[in-house]
Amino acid sequence: MKRIGIIGAGRFGLSLAEALSDTGTEVLLIDRNSTLVQNAMKKVTWSVQCDATNANALEAAGIAECDMVVVAIGSNIEASMLVTANCKEIGVQTVISKAISEIHGKILDKLGADHIVYPDQDSARRLARNITDHNAYDLLEISKGVSLAEIDVPHACVGKTLAEADIRKKNGVTVLCIRRPDPKSERKPLQILIPNPNDKFEENDKLIVFGTTAGIDAISGKG
Repeated sequence: MKRIGIIGAGRFGLSLAEALSDTGTEVLLIDRNSTLVQNAMKKVTWSVQCDATNANALEAAGIAECDMVVVAIGSNIEASMLVTANCKEIGVQTVISKAISEIHGKILDKLGADHIVYPDQDSARRLARNITDHNAYDLLEISKGVSLAEIDVPHACVGKTLAEADIRKKNGVTVLCIRRPDPKSERKPLQILIPNPNDKFEENDKLIVFGTTAGIDAISGKG
């Protein structure tokens, strides 16, 4: 069984950690905020309070034992850079780092990040380069039968909130973010939304989802 480390227990990091845990994957979740760590204890295998910018503390937390690490730190660019560099220096084989801008992403790439994701800006376009149907393994290979994918919003979900659609409970699939055209712009650039339970799905939404391949097949109409 693979062990995945996630550094940063904000909305994106915690959502990913919970989704991985639901598949039976061992998850080590690290954050410097004791409240976030405490709240996550029952949701993941290990939840550890740690200043990940300190390489010694990070190694002591067990990050070197992870097969893959996702650096999910939010707007603290300096911290994300230090943590990415620390993970590579410690010897983590695969590091996926969250960036908030193209420049930030380029710096993370130079620091050794194996993959860069932009969940608050342009995640779908970046993820889509690595995803064709269920071929998400170049980006986030977890285990057999578990995928990350981009799908059209299921027709049955249009007009419903995330809570009402209950995709996670019904299909074992977590919606990580929504890619939505901006109706206020003539060019209709994409908005990248990290959904709350009360957010409603709209027609033409694209969903970045994580879960069992069978579950993704079911909601995308391929099952």
